[in-house]
Amino acid sequence: MKTLKQIQTNPNRMITHPEKIIWSQPLIQKKHLITYLECAAPFMLPFLSNRALTTIRFPHGVPGASFFQKNCPDYAPEFIQTVEEDGRRSIICNDVETLLWLGNQLAIEYHIPFQKINSERPVEIVFDLDPPDRSSFALAIQAAEAMKEIFDRLSIISFPKLSGSRGIQIHLPIARLNLSYSDTRLFTASIAQILVKKFPDKFTIERLKKNRGGRLYIDYVQHAEGKTLICPYSPRGKEGATIAAPLYWQEVNASLKIENYSLSVVLDRLVKGIDPMKGYDEQENPFLVPIINKLKRLEASAK
Repeated sequence: MKTLKQIQTNPNRMITHPEKIIWSQPLIQKKHLITYLECAAPFMLPFLSNRALTTIRFPHGVPGASFFQKNCPDYAPEFIQTVEEDGRRSIICNDVETLLWLGNQLAIEYHIPFQKINSERPVEIVFDLDPPDRSSFALAIQAAEAMKEIFDRLSIISFPKLSGSRGIQIHLPIARLNLSYSDTRLFTASIAQILVKKFPDKFTIERLKKNRGGRLYIDYVQHAEGKTLICPYSPRGKEGATIAAPLYWQEVNASLKIENYSLSVVLDRLVKGIDPMKGYDEQENPFLVPIINKLKRLEASAK
């Protein structure tokens, strides 16, 4: 595996303070972050494009003080595209130049909404499997495996990824189904309830942390208009320089560890062309439509 030092940053890229240390363990400088983003761009941009972007910037490195940036700063160069939504001028990251400019501003995390700009329809469903802490990561593996079993039985195509923080997120592409958030809520709620009913001692849908009792939280409420999720392949502002790394389902097993998917490891995977979310936008998941229609009928009959 090549190290970050062996992979040279494009000398034509203008980087301010390239030697600035962003992570100390492992040692990663700003030039290495830019190198990663340049390699990750072809894999990240399909998810970033035409979505109002929220970043988390770490001006002094990780760990350290950070802040969310939802508004495009006044000093942004002219090539930065924006969109006006809800009284806010948000950046749209449609190209590598924008992504690298953001990286140079020490935008470490890239968060995206579930819908494209000028749309009220989600293009994907995402389940967030959130254990109480990293030491309970095995719960996320168990929840993901149980969810995969359900999806396979329903002929639903799903894509797992590490959150890069402490859990696992399961993506379901639905861009071609024209579903509303109320439609998807019926489905996400039903899947969460199935898992909680089957494993009441391990999983919960209780929103208050103090009431979860050490169980994994299946967050389906987060899938809603106005909410965001971490973009696939985004770095995280965590010690260890972990990445929101897409996985193959066979990688979701008892040996899976978040810390094994650091920036340098994921960079090496990308250089080798390893992309578990390849073809994501081409998937249709048509079997979701009759499932949701059935849930609608059940809901109507219960009223």
